[in-house]
Amino acid sequence: MSSTSRRLYVRRDSFPIAGTFRISRGAKTEAQVVVAEVVDACKRGRGECVPYARYGESMDGVVKALEAMAGEVAEGLSRERLREVMPPGAARNALDCALWDLEAKQAGKPAWRLAGLADAPKKLVTCFTLSVDEPAAMAAAARQRAADHPLLKMKLTGEGDLDRVRAVREAAPAARLVVDANEAWTLEQLTRFAPVLADLGVEMIEQPLPAGEDEALRGIDCPVALGADESCHDLGSLDRLKGLYQVVNIKLDKAGGLTEALLMKKVAEEAGFDIMVGCMVATSLAMAPAVLVGQGARYVDLDGPLLLAEDRTPALHYDGAVLCPPAAELWG
Repeated sequence: MSSTSRRLYVRRDSFPIAGTFRISRGAKTEAQVVVAEVVDACKRGRGECVPYARYGESMDGVVKALEAMAGEVAEGLSRERLREVMPPGAARNALDCALWDLEAKQAGKPAWRLAGLADAPKKLVTCFTLSVDEPAAMAAAARQRAADHPLLKMKLTGEGDLDRVRAVREAAPAARLVVDANEAWTLEQLTRFAPVLADLGVEMIEQPLPAGEDEALRGIDCPVALGADESCHDLGSLDRLKGLYQVVNIKLDKAGGLTEALLMKKVAEEAGFDIMVGCMVATSLAMAPAVLVGQGARYVDLDGPLLLAEDRTPALHYDGAVLCPPAAELWG
């Protein structure tokens, strides 16, 4: 496919977070995103990404990587070619999703049809994420959200985490709970915490150990399912996770786009993993493509826009925890 009229535009956007979002590695008050827009005649496609410092990414680096693709885009870059010439990561995600959006609008067909899904996307029930804080503050946040959000995801950080989970469980006795340590625990903490968490009804522990140390999980008898996040990147990372985790968290910014994420989901399911589809704190434009990956997933964590003080227009529609598929005006 070639189109000499194609142009790539790259820009930075910033959206304020409602309050402060804290995980074990730090806190932030705004979501800084990069948008790739591919324009061909009167049609345009957009994709959004969040550079992730954990993987050595920066706003400047992602913008530079995208701008370097302008020539390829002008020559009619395909998604298949994109997977060959750009490494997985945020920059490739933004461009891949922009190409999906453009193809859908040029074909006059929704992206889910182009992806070969059998049915139109259904509404999803998403987690709501509680950032790490003192137990009383996390309990207050859970109490405020529990009525509308039956599945809560708690960010944790190490010692004191059992008090945090106990407080949230007391505040939201009917809620389903998953927890995310973001690599902050030791193996000793995991083995000590897990039985208590199981008794508190926690369904899954996400990334308890640092990614480089998770081989220690092989063969352990953990009473709570373990999920890989920082240890799970693209298609090539899946084989190593067998025997370590039961759940893999697929994020488009790590995978390098919807194309890779859909491949990952298929291979992961065939390997017996449960699927979690996750996100960075970003706008509805970043969540929209992930709705396709979320179809049939065990856990959906696409609450990024709910953590913002303001979102894009048009935006995804959330009815409490229920996420509606995107309208074509937004993406796809």
